[in-house]
Amino acid sequence: MSKKVDFLASVKGLSAEDLTAKIAEDEQRLKKLSFAHNVTPLENPVSLRLLRTDIARLKTILRSKELGLS
Repeated sequence: MSKKVDFLASVKGLSAEDLTAKIAEDEQRLKKLSFAHNVTPLENPVSLRLLRTDIARLKTILRSKELGLS
C-alpha cells in the first residue's frame, strides 16, 4: 500500500507532457521485459504485472488531467 501512495504522490505533480513521456518509457520497458520473459523466464515475473498496473495508473491520472478533474 505504501508503494502505491508513494507512486501516486510522485506522479500527481507531473504535467500532461511528462506523463505521456513516462507512459511511453514504461510501455517500452514493458515490451523489453515481455520479450526477455518469452526468451528466458524472468526471475520475478510479477514485475510484468506491476509494470502494467503502473502504466494503467499513469493513464488514469493523465485522463483525469485531460478532463480537468484534478
